[in-house]
Amino acid sequence: MSVLAINGGPPVRSKPFPRYNTIGEEEKRAVMAVLDDGVLSGFLGTWSAAFYGGTRVLELERDWSAYFGVKHSLTVNSATSGLYSAVGAAGVGPGDEVIVSPYTMTASASAAIVYGAIPVFADIDDETLCITPETIRERLSPYTKAIIVVDLLGHPAEMDEIMKIARQHKLVVIEDAAQVPGAMYKGRHAGTLADIGVFSLNYHKTIHTGEGGVVVTNDDNLADRIALIRNHGEVVVKDKGTEDIVNVVGFNYRMTEMEAAVGIEQLKKLPSLHPPRVRCADFLTSRLQGFPGLKTSVVREGVVHGYYRYALRFDESIVGVSRDRFVDALNAEGIPMVKGYTEPLYLEPMYQRRIAFGRDGFPWTWPGWKGSVDYSPGSCPVVEQLYYRELMCTDVCHAQTSESDLVDVVNAFEKIYANLSELRSD
Repeated sequence: MSVLAINGGPPVRSKPFPRYNTIGEEEKRAVMAVLDDGVLSGFLGTWSAAFYGGTRVLELERDWSAYFGVKHSLTVNSATSGLYSAVGAAGVGPGDEVIVSPYTMTASASAAIVYGAIPVFADIDDETLCITPETIRERLSPYTKAIIVVDLLGHPAEMDEIMKIARQHKLVVIEDAAQVPGAMYKGRHAGTLADIGVFSLNYHKTIHTGEGGVVVTNDDNLADRIALIRNHGEVVVKDKGTEDIVNVVGFNYRMTEMEAAVGIEQLKKLPSLHPPRVRCADFLTSRLQGFPGLKTSVVREGVVHGYYRYALRFDESIVGVSRDRFVDALNAEGIPMVKGYTEPLYLEPMYQRRIAFGRDGFPWTWPGWKGSVDYSPGSCPVVEQLYYRELMCTDVCHAQTSESDLVDVVNAFEKIYANLSELRSD
């Protein structure tokens, strides 16, 4: 038996894992063509043809709609901007509640606060890591206006049942699809399953434009309102003839022509960039699923996983060491693994102190809201158990990862399991 690297022994792997890089000559040529044109943005914040953006922005939106089978695609400068636009288009305002996931990037919940609404956190499923129809029902109230569902780490939520709940209660559903390009749900593209879907084109996503995002919908009215919010809507509505001007105070959420040019080329690559993630994940699942106290990534029936990250659940009562100590040992062996994913959002200071805009606690102090919300530790027990004790994830599943790289991951697990006594005795 070799000594574990955490205790001074040689690591299984001493070189970094390959960096995920999807940018090639196609993107370089596309950007140079924009620079040669000299038109880096085609948007104008006035009611004119340029209100909807330049030629490459429009081309990327057409291509996106065709690929994902949606009626409308609207580019934005980030998925955060897309979420904000979606919540505004949904008509959310002060005194409303929006049911959200506690286990996600902060913008998925703060999008509600931007419009003066109250985020209400629903617990997640311990396998898919998504909020569920059951936990959503537990959080419904007379103030509920919308639901933001996050397809975390690439696994779609149970969207059919969630949409049934929404239709029953006349709620708008927004699907945060930042991590699922390539994923499928019952034969449909994840991200197209709700009233509005929001994709991310941030630099570490499956395809990217550095920063950027795309909002999709099949609803003409929602698409119109998203476009207004994206581009200074308050100065456009008179000339455009828009009567309902609620929430169309506009921002500058516009994508540049260079980003769009990169996005056009990146979208072409998606069919070749997603399958390697599945192959890598399937390899790890097949090799790791026999280790005691280790539960590999779950894929529900009818789902094709996006594998933005590969997740594992760890049972310290079986293994005999803590998840944190085990992950430290993996990192020492040269395997990039993180503990949990992100701290449950309701434990952040903004929610614990209920301070967002101004000093008096808005939106929680809005006089028109008479509801109640629980942000106390323990309010979402599943997510806290996963974050603090069970979940670990890695980003090695992508097109640049070779089988020998994955073998190193497996070898590190085998080495640690063969030497658990070293960790138990510390």
